[in-house]
Amino acid sequence: MPQVSINERFKLWTESQYFDRETREELLGLKDQKEIEDRFYTDLEFGTGGMRGILGAGTNRMNKYVIRKVTQGLADTVKGQGGDACERGVVIAFDSRLYSAEFALETALVLAANGIKAYLFDYLRPTPELSFAVRFLHTVAGVNITASHNPKEYNGYKVYWEDGGQIPPHKAKVIVENISRQKGWEIAVLAQEEAERLGLVLRVGEEIDHAYYTEIKMQLLFPELIREKGKNLKIVYTPLHGTGGRPVQKILEDTGFSSLFIVPEQEKPDCNFTTVKSPNPEDSCAFQLALRYAEQKQADIVLATDPDADRLGLYARQENGKYRRFTGNEIGVLLEYYLLSQKKQMGELKADATVVKTVASTDLGDAVAEGFGAKIVNVLVGFKYIGEQIKEMEEKGWGTYLFGFEESYGYLAGIYARDKDAVLASALLSEAALYYREKENKTLPAVMEEIFGLYGFYKDDQIAVSLQGKEGKEQIARIMDHLRKANFDNIGEQHIRSIEDYLISRRYVPEENREEPIDLPKENVLRFSFSGGGFVMARPSGTEPKIRFYFCIRGDSSADLDNRMEKVQKDFIGSIQELIGS
Repeated sequence: MPQVSINERFKLWTESQYFDRETREELLGLKDQKEIEDRFYTDLEFGTGGMRGILGAGTNRMNKYVIRKVTQGLADTVKGQGGDACERGVVIAFDSRLYSAEFALETALVLAANGIKAYLFDYLRPTPELSFAVRFLHTVAGVNITASHNPKEYNGYKVYWEDGGQIPPHKAKVIVENISRQKGWEIAVLAQEEAERLGLVLRVGEEIDHAYYTEIKMQLLFPELIREKGKNLKIVYTPLHGTGGRPVQKILEDTGFSSLFIVPEQEKPDCNFTTVKSPNPEDSCAFQLALRYAEQKQADIVLATDPDADRLGLYARQENGKYRRFTGNEIGVLLEYYLLSQKKQMGELKADATVVKTVASTDLGDAVAEGFGAKIVNVLVGFKYIGEQIKEMEEKGWGTYLFGFEESYGYLAGIYARDKDAVLASALLSEAALYYREKENKTLPAVMEEIFGLYGFYKDDQIAVSLQGKEGKEQIARIMDHLRKANFDNIGEQHIRSIEDYLISRRYVPEENREEPIDLPKENVLRFSFSGGGFVMARPSGTEPKIRFYFCIRGDSSADLDNRMEKVQKDFIGSIQELIGS
């Protein structure tokens, strides 16, 4: 965008009385021209599931004016569905982040100004409950104000459609088009008292909670065992200052896990996430306090959920008393194996049982599913694609959904929701730990080693590179272009079997000089699959200024996996090091 355009935007935001005094003063206080440029060189992008960005004033930041503009785009999309859609309305949830409650109310009041009914949760709720609420209330859409596991400086806006899944690409495109049609920034907002008087903003809460918890309990396999022996399992849990505290405690204690300890310093919602650098269960540092309590109490498992409680991390005690960290891939495979093996043992494993995972998730998941004769479906990165498969199975009748997972610590069993659910995963993992302890005298780490022995040894890793601002976007584009043109025969001595380019929906098999189509939506993702299992994958993030590289290595024993992984990463990252920079 030309400099003059940036200056004009800055002038509008600092002079127009539509923007409140706090916003104008924040912008006028900026002295760094590069900071002003970054705030105004573009509009914060609405992607395939919504948007996420740094809090602050400006068109490229998260603030109430950006929220209003995007909500108007959503409102126009809902109105395009007809009067019935407006009456069905939109349900809105929010997490514990700074301004989440305020942004949720702004969303409701813009919808109300458009004559669309808004169901607004009375307190913070997990993302998966919002997904469930869309289905439970039969609304046409849902919005959750959350930035998931991002640092405290971020907030976000996630949109769901009537099946409870994140909006499909074609619907996201309509919203983006409606946003782009708007002239200027002044969006109509109905006064709160008027919106409530007209019945256009309605508060919801307990009724949905009860129905949601009931559905989660129905996914458990051995409720009687939990009632009888649940007290024997010692659990330390941290919600990392987020929305998980109340629902996870409720589910675990109601079912019978009475030896539950919640980390007191991290129990209450806190928008500053005071005790952690990043409230992300993918980050081992987020477990420091919980592990300290686990050592004191000799806990069997340690659980952590992210701020909107859709991701779950796990540590489990080994036979030697030390705690083993589980990756998202390992948690997904462990739950997959638990569900498949127990349902088979109970005679309840259906012939068309289907496991769905993302192309970035471990190939071990494929091996486990195939070992039980279950169908495995791989989809693009993002749980919405798993939700779409559930919907397709229901509508076309080609499979029975059993379980879905993604490497980024997201899991779902059952079809009550269409997004990953850390509340459910907390209960299911606790049940699995109890079952293996009481019935097979095994720890979860021992079960994981058993899975490796049965299906092969796999190691997974991820490297995320942050490249900020306009220059960062250009760097990421150059990296992807370079990788598409690279002529790899192998990476780190791992022979390449096929190259999948999801941007053009084509798979190329070098040895056979053959191409074939990939039946998935187009997305800027490139995957190099190895002979015998494993892969390297490159994917720019759709919500953050990052590019992610995923690595999956298969070996004959755990001893040589570290060496193989090191070689692959050194070779691959080395090939693009100049483009990444220091």
